[in-house]
Amino acid sequence: MPHSQKSTPELEIKDAQVIFRTTWEGLVEELGIDKLRFPKELILLGGAPGSGKGTHTRFISKLRGLTCDPIVVSGLLNTPRAKAIKDAGGMVGDKEVVDILFRELLKPEYLDGVILDGFPRTTVQVECLKMLTHEMNALWRKHHNTHLSTQFRKPTVHVVILFVEEAVSVKRQIQRGKENLKHNEDVLETGVGRLREVRATDLEEDTTRRRYKVFKEQTWSALTSLKERFFYHFINAQGNISEVAKNIERELQYQSSLELDPTTFNMMREIPLAQQIVVHARQELVHRLDAYAMDQPILFKEVLDFIDQKLMPIVKRHAITGKAFINSENHLLDSHEVMTMLIDIFSERGFRAVVDLHRIEIPEHFDIETGKITCREKKVYRIQVRFLGSEIRRG
Repeated sequence: MPHSQKSTPELEIKDAQVIFRTTWEGLVEELGIDKLRFPKELILLGGAPGSGKGTHTRFISKLRGLTCDPIVVSGLLNTPRAKAIKDAGGMVGDKEVVDILFRELLKPEYLDGVILDGFPRTTVQVECLKMLTHEMNALWRKHHNTHLSTQFRKPTVHVVILFVEEAVSVKRQIQRGKENLKHNEDVLETGVGRLREVRATDLEEDTTRRRYKVFKEQTWSALTSLKERFFYHFINAQGNISEVAKNIERELQYQSSLELDPTTFNMMREIPLAQQIVVHARQELVHRLDAYAMDQPILFKEVLDFIDQKLMPIVKRHAITGKAFINSENHLLDSHEVMTMLIDIFSERGFRAVVDLHRIEIPEHFDIETGKITCREKKVYRIQVRFLGSEIRRG
């Protein structure tokens, strides 16, 4: 090969470097480096046309505790030029995709995490994603021990691939086109309901096959290359909705070692993890725990030691019933912050903890002349810890 020529991968990496640097420097100049607050968790949802990305997005959001809407990359590209390219089964340029997407990711509603439907789709976009996560990690390290630490948390990237064969992809695309046409006919006839988008690529078998071919030739290799860098989940999506949902749930079971800041996880790893993790409001919970570990590490460690040394031995003895009731007069619990930390720690480990304060008047002195009884107040904290016990599991 002549010295002046470069292989395609080399050219793509060079293009990605130019695109990323131009976009990144533009954002820094426009907003300032400390305003580039990207999501803590990125779930990259990929798959061939008809693989069920739109169908399963809501389920994945619920499973991961995400409350924001997903970012559908194709929906961000609504210019006439972009629409013409998409209608022909082609793809919008990498420069436009990266610039628009990076700006979208900076919106506050995505700070805890977001699903990206349809990114990356090319090798250039993959390289831009790698450079973005590199910069995100640099911002996390820069702000790790500052008052902005909760705004710049260590990023986590999950790649979720819904796989279907060509025959399944083509069948689903054609079926989607027919269903949407029929739905729109009914709406126009009755005046009830809302019109659905009918994709031109869903109406002809040749076009659907071309879309699958574009995916296999241009997107598949880009997506599979991500397994070398990020958490990678390959999911069989050829079954019905219920079957695919079960496959997704098995793949995306919550792992605190991936979600918490490493410092937080190392501080908490001695607390045993319940088999069934409670993931309700997970993003908010993780956010609070990271804040405890970063902003109040000494107090946080005291609470962890108290749980590990004083409470867990009793909880373990009730593993069969899954219910432990503990009384404590420890003055550490007088702090409202400690109480909040304790409940959050138990929640993250898969337990449900409730704490009630009982004030008991203890007679200390009786005045014979006046008949007055002087009492001291005794505080007793009644802690209830519930979890899925072994009796329930056997049943």
